[in-house]
Order: sequence, then structure tokens, then C-alpha cells
Amino acid sequence: MGSFFTPLSWNDSGFILTGVMNTITISLVAIIAGTLLGLVVGFIRSEANKAANTALGAVLDILRSVPLIIQLILFTTYIGAMGHPLDPFVAGSIVLSLYTMAFMAEVFRGGFDSVHGSMITAARSLGMTYWQAVRYVQFPISLRAIFPSWLGVALSVIKDSALVSVIGYMELLRTSEQLISRTQQPLEILIGVGVFYFIISYPLSLYGKYVERKMAV
Repeated sequence: MGSFFTPLSWNDSGFILTGVMNTITISLVAIIAGTLLGLVVGFIRSEANKAANTALGAVLDILRSVPLIIQLILFTTYIGAMGHPLDPFVAGSIVLSLYTMAFMAEVFRGGFDSVHGSMITAARSLGMTYWQAVRYVQFPISLRAIFPSWLGVALSVIKDSALVSVIGYMELLRTSEQLISRTQQPLEILIGVGVFYFIISYPLSLYGKYVERKMAV
């Protein structure tokens, strides 16, 4: 009688590589979209009146407070119930991007608020328009405060992308789960997954420290 289990082999490398590329792809989409949305929302929060700021902040608090895995399940369930099921990549990208945006918005708001109003006033007195002062004075100065926190959020998103596996997206974790079921070699596979996340995260962390040093000069 044949065994249901087969050992891990080089033939599985293509399957693993697919999971790796899918993880990188959805992470990049979420980081880029979340950063752009966070920039806009963070700037609005920095400039808006108290009532608008409170309302917008409440929405962001909900996105940050509700666990990502619950947001993924609720979103895909609701969209499916409405008769418009989405591809796991599309659904995962939307939820992960909005989740990322909620954190990025606070990063950018804090950065913008760190620039003293007198600097904007001085720029305007030199003849700059409001948007020129934002572009050439406020934003460049705020980057010193923004970048370290932005990098921390980006690294978290890479690791949080593993949760998208709950809606059927074939990223690295879901790929590894299927391999574990077939090979019954959880230790080797999970160590490999951990090494992959380390290979991505650690160089980014080192690069972030390098950029911080350059910006401090």
C-alpha cells in the first residue's frame, strides 16, 4: 500500500517560488498603495479642522484596531454575499492596502505636525505659494521624522501579508501549509519560511539605518 506522503524535493522549488513571488507582489502593492493613501489622509488630518479630524481619526482607529485577519474574512464574505466575489489577490490587496493606509496616515500626520508653523510662514513670506511651501519646505523637513516609522510599518506589512492566506491567496505561508500537508516535514519548511522573511526584512532594516544616518548629516 502506497504512502500518502512524499518527501520535499527540488521539484517543489517552482511551487515555493510562486509563493515567494506572490508574497512580494501583494506586499509591494499594499506598501505603495497604503503609502500614497496614507500621505493624502495624513496631510488632510494635519490640516483639517477638529471635527473633520475627529471623524477621520475614528475611521482610522477602526482599521487599526480590528485584527487584519477579521477584516479579510469580513470583506471577502460581504463582497461574496453581495454577488461580486473577488479574486483573492484583489480582495487581499484592497484590505491590506487600507490596513496599511491607516498606519501610514498617522506616520505622515506626525511628520507634518513636527514641522513648526513658523517655517511655513517664512516660506510664504519669501513669495512661495501654499503648495510650494508644502512641497519644498514642509514635506522635505518632515521626512526625517517620517522615514523610520514608515520603514517599520512597511516591514510589518511584509509579515502581515501571510494572513492573506486565510482567503485563499497562494502566498508563501499557504504554499508552505500545502507542502507540510503533503510531506509531513513542518520543521524544515517553516524554518525555510522564516529564513525568507529574515532575508527580506533584515537588509531593509539595515538600509533604513543607513538612510537615517545620511539624513542626520
